Amino acid sequence: MPRHSLYRRARTPLALTATAAVAAGLVATSVGSANAAKAPHPQRVKPTVVLVHGAFADSSSWNGVIKRLKKDGYPVVAAANPLRSVSGDAASVKNLLASIEGPVVLAAHSYGGAVISNAAAGSDKVKALVYADAFLPDKGESANDLANKAPDSVIGKVLRPVPITDPDGSKDVDLYIDQSRFRQAFGADVPAATADLMAVTQRPGTGTALNEPSGEPAWKTIPSWALVGTNDRIIPQKLQVWMAERAHAHIEKVRSSHAVTVSHPDAVTRVIEEAARTVR
Repeated sequence: MPRHSLYRRARTPLALTATAAVAAGLVATSVGSANAAKAPHPQRVKPTVVLVHGAFADSSSWNGVIKRLKKDGYPVVAAANPLRSVSGDAASVKNLLASIEGPVVLAAHSYGGAVISNAAAGSDKVKALVYADAFLPDKGESANDLANKAPDSVIGKVLRPVPITDPDGSKDVDLYIDQSRFRQAFGADVPAATADLMAVTQRPGTGTALNEPSGEPAWKTIPSWALVGTNDRIIPQKLQVWMAERAHAHIEKVRSSHAVTVSHPDAVTRVIEEAARTVR
């Protein structure tokens, strides 16, 4: 047999082995590339949204907003605001924040704006503030001081004071909105039956809370958003816009009464989620 035939026959198994190895390598590379392409990117963890109600309301006023936020995958906590004093209420919220892992978007309604402005001061956890028909006080200002800047606010005309004695023996007042005037003043765009329930279940704020000066506000260092109700009779539109512009907040408007969290939960949720999307 010619020598070259033996040589060719001897090479054939080696060539097949080499070819198979190359093919296997190409398949492995292709599969690896495909798997890399299909590998899911790690999802960004959504911040926890903490909601703080104001005076003359309770945490249930956020129910419509909570439902929408949870549907969109956000962890949510609705704080029970004591409504006793700005400093005490802010300390209560600050304690709640300390129990939460990860970044937080802190949102408030009405007097709750004064509370979050103080509770978030110095926090490295709160990444965004949202004010919905809320006060944005500067240092030394109270909710009552700011309300007095708006002659068209009806708040001073509808309050019903109830004298109370604090545990230390000092005198104060619990302030309620007169039930017969609640819907007109607080929630004109809320269904009558709902407004009637809100009037009965309202939680009062003390005179101390509404008159206590704010400390250095967090909106000076934390990005802020403000949703302004253009038909708000408690904190009128002009006052809200003035405070929000002073805080360099992102401003949006909605045709709403003061009860914006109840009558326009979609708008409130949208603004909160806008703020949340900026959190990294």
